[in-house]
Amino acid sequence: MVSMNTNQIEGLIGMVAVLGILVLLVLPSVFGIVRDRRIDRQLREAQETADEEPAQKSSSRSTVPSTATWYAEGRRSKKLVSS
Repeated sequence: MVSMNTNQIEGLIGMVAVLGILVLLVLPSVFGIVRDRRIDRQLREAQETADEEPAQKSSSRSTVPSTATWYAEGRRSKKLVSS
């Protein structure tokens, strides 16, 4: 059976601590790289599907602004006049 003296145990604990800190420092970078690669893949797939599909036909129906758009336009014009 191999027995370790105090110096060897302290050295082992120090080495494990340094490796643990190294892992904690490198882990966020690894997560970021994996996330960036996933986003790049999704963008590539979206571009490929957009290239394959024909362009959508525009609707012949006229678009009417929503109440929120109408309200915001009114508020903007009042703000410009009052200032």
